[in-house]
Amino acid sequence: MSGPRYTDDELLSLSGIQHFCFCKRQWALIHVEQQWQENLRTQEGRFVHERVDDPFFNESRGDVVISRAYPLVSYTLGLTGIADVIEYTRSDNGIAIPDHEGLWLMKPVEYKRGKPKIDERDEVQLCAQVMCLEEMFGVQIGEADFYYNEIRRRQCLKITDALRTLVSTLANEMHRVFRDGITPEAESGKNCSLCSLVDVCIPKLTKKKSPVRNYIGKHISEACALDE
Repeated sequence: MSGPRYTDDELLSLSGIQHFCFCKRQWALIHVEQQWQENLRTQEGRFVHERVDDPFFNESRGDVVISRAYPLVSYTLGLTGIADVIEYTRSDNGIAIPDHEGLWLMKPVEYKRGKPKIDERDEVQLCAQVMCLEEMFGVQIGEADFYYNEIRRRQCLKITDALRTLVSTLANEMHRVFRDGITPEAESGKNCSLCSLVDVCIPKLTKKKSPVRNYIGKHISEACALDE
């Protein structure tokens, strides 16, 4: 990987890259302005992850070892977070892991409450997890899995060069927005109805722009009309 190196104090939440890909303003409202509201989707999502993210629970199934709530960090991306599940499969091309003989290949598995998205917001989050693991262990990971709770099955994600580039670009832009402390303008669209922060963002109102002199002039004219 190439790019800037970040310190511990500069690390941002890895899960936030999904918000940033979905809507940069939403991400800034959460991570810059510290605003958050829950809707049914966020509550269901938290419930799904609570059932998965037990850091004291590991299991073995023959040639597969599963580790849950695995801490991640990348000082190249400047991101830190938690992987829902790391799945290790026995392989001569893998790495050693504590308390288990042999070598093992790593694969993160991300649990989602809904179903596959038409955009890349889930993909960039899982790819960022892969890039963290690669940096932490000096390995190459070619694929990872989603488990979508709504459809009750796994979906494989190929970790392409294009996806890696997108993750790096988004991470760099996240740091720029966070450093500048300026929330991006609203972009009203079909995704707004799915957003838990729509009442905070008020996209239709905040998207409108009007010069201050026009605003003042309008209200002076209205006041004069009332006096006549």
